[in-house]
Amino acid sequence: MRRDTIFYQLFRQSPTLLFDLIDRPPSNAAQYIFDSIEVKETAFRIDGVFVPPNSSGIVYFCEVQFQLDELLYERMLSEISIYTYRQRERFSDWQAVVIYPSRSIEQSQRAVVREILTSGRIIRVYLDELGTVQELPTGLGLMVLTTLEGDAAKAEARRLVGQAQGSRDIINLVSTIVLYKFDTLSRDEVDLMLGIELQQTRVYRDAFAEGEVRGLERGLQQERGLVLKLLNRKLGNIHPEIQARVSSLTIEQIESLGEDLLDFTQMGDLLAWLDTHRL
Repeated sequence: MRRDTIFYQLFRQSPTLLFDLIDRPPSNAAQYIFDSIEVKETAFRIDGVFVPPNSSGIVYFCEVQFQLDELLYERMLSEISIYTYRQRERFSDWQAVVIYPSRSIEQSQRAVVREILTSGRIIRVYLDELGTVQELPTGLGLMVLTTLEGDAAKAEARRLVGQAQGSRDIINLVSTIVLYKFDTLSRDEVDLMLGIELQQTRVYRDAFAEGEVRGLERGLQQERGLVLKLLNRKLGNIHPEIQARVSSLTIEQIESLGEDLLDFTQMGDLLAWLDTHRL
């Protein structure tokens, strides 16, 4: 859940990052529009859709997958088929990019989709094979930063802030990653880690600044949407009444549910969790 949020922030702030991952990016990459699309009829959600500025271009689908899913490719193709059926007039062709932390997370049973994988229509990216954060361009280095833990993540985050030369966009992206990866740290500890006044960055204002109700509501709405997306994937279609109960959760409860749902195996687990939290 948290990495979905991180990559949403990365692509929202800099959509061209996707095209740093592929060999032949479109010449008009800077004009692409990024969004996260829900296919409501099936409760599917495509992590990222990069729409070309005109109908003669290629639409790019992006999936960020940090947990093993043995039906990932089948689900992706279902989502893409529905999207292309409903939005066919907006593009001339499609390609998909799947971002993994490593090969060990990739779906192992691939016989059903082997031809389409071999064709190159679905590009698979393994972040741990791109190189070190120091070796990569800043955008790709930020993606690799999401895979690091502990002291290694802290050191690379500080280095990226140091080389940002005051670039607000870069500092915002680094701070986004750090706030999600080290959410147990206090404000002072995060400030000290990065060597910046974090309260001056956009991500901190959105999440923590006093009186920033609009930013807080926007962040909470994104968190709720991501949790509902994961619940639908984990348990199947969620009844609208249950969705309404989840949508009424506070930010603290949403964060807690986002962690606990990984252990859910049936709808009863979700209902029991909601009843326990008196919603």
